[in-house]
Amino acid sequence: MNIAVVGTGYVGLVTGTCFAETGNNVICVDIDERKVNRMKNGEVPIYEPGLELLFERNTKQGRLHFTTNLKDAIKDAQIIFLALPTPPGEDGSADLSYILGVAKDLSHIVEDYKVIVDKSTVPVGTSEKVHAALAANLDENLFDVVSNPEFLREGVAVDDFLKPDRVVIGTKSEKAIKLMKQLYNPFVRQGNPIIFMDERSAEMTKYAANSYLATRITFMNEIANLCEKVGANVDKVRIGMGSDSRIGKRFLFPGVGYGGSCFPKDVQALAKTAGENEYDFKILKSVMSVNNVQKSVLVKKIKNKLGNDLTGKTIAMWGLAFKPNTDDIREAPALYIIKGLLEAGAKIKAFDPEAMANVKEMFGDKIQFASDQYEALIEADALAIVTEWSAFRAPSFKVMKELLKEPIIFDGRNLYDLDRMKEKGFHYESIGRGIVQNKVAVN
Repeated sequence: MNIAVVGTGYVGLVTGTCFAETGNNVICVDIDERKVNRMKNGEVPIYEPGLELLFERNTKQGRLHFTTNLKDAIKDAQIIFLALPTPPGEDGSADLSYILGVAKDLSHIVEDYKVIVDKSTVPVGTSEKVHAALAANLDENLFDVVSNPEFLREGVAVDDFLKPDRVVIGTKSEKAIKLMKQLYNPFVRQGNPIIFMDERSAEMTKYAANSYLATRITFMNEIANLCEKVGANVDKVRIGMGSDSRIGKRFLFPGVGYGGSCFPKDVQALAKTAGENEYDFKILKSVMSVNNVQKSVLVKKIKNKLGNDLTGKTIAMWGLAFKPNTDDIREAPALYIIKGLLEAGAKIKAFDPEAMANVKEMFGDKIQFASDQYEALIEADALAIVTEWSAFRAPSFKVMKELLKEPIIFDGRNLYDLDRMKEKGFHYESIGRGIVQNKVAVN
């Protein structure tokens, strides 16, 4: 099939590359000429495990192309995916200007029947707005608008796309259903479902799924905070809860709050939709409030140990991305922790395997960046662990003790065993598991 993908961010580039991998001819469109030239020259502009290999293979084999010319890209396309940003506005609502702008452009250049697919995460009712923008200048027999939300997890997005748990497609058009089935059948050969529904239900499904997962994370953060008050261990509680088949094991790990490109804006947008429809979605309001507080938990722990005034103190930080296996720092807890530590007067030496360049663009020379995780520890007063990269899971504690001024760790991801930390002689504070005390002199 001939496919056009408008937008080459995480969703757009993964979508286009994976469709090319199954034999389709794909043209990806972006208004950023510099970015398009980089991709034409074989450079993948984002970090996503597994993407570079597929990108290289499909560009070399002539199935994956890039352009800034929308008209050329969609000329032969049977299906056009809109994978455009929907950033939150000041009031929390999703900004649809990019999507509706492209829909308006398409209304002037479409000449034969196309399926226009909303791949971006969009509020309920967006498909109707896209339809109206297209219909303003285009015969309604020449297009159908389909809602096809993505359920990609950054860090494993390629696997998620090639082997989806489910594919959700919102449309009432039999013609569109036939084309979308043809496109997605190669991805569900093991029997996972393609679920067809109306457009509004498909749009709601995406927001409901992400908001529920954000709620699970937030609930466990609340449980962890209470565990610290009552002397329980949240790891034990999590295992006990997760063994219940009604609950399951996933998304029960406490930490320093959720971030990224999806959960924060999707929860916010769903709460905004509820408000616009005169419904008080109390749980979502609490989720947002708790998550904002949780991002500062590590700063509070550091201040309690080292003092409210951190002037003259250096904090090593392991992890900057909002999660491992990505360079994405959108709404990353690390950004809030950095801000809190800088405001308290601390110096920061940070290391992340992929996200340092993005953080440097934001903070410049306000923080130092290390070439590896151990360099970050040299002459630091304490270590703060913010992202659970695999490289941080089994470090040399001997080297860590030698490099740190004092053996103090604030672990926002609960990576280490409490007994082992006690055995190794660290002062160790994590989330919801109590403090491993060690006689550490703090000047």
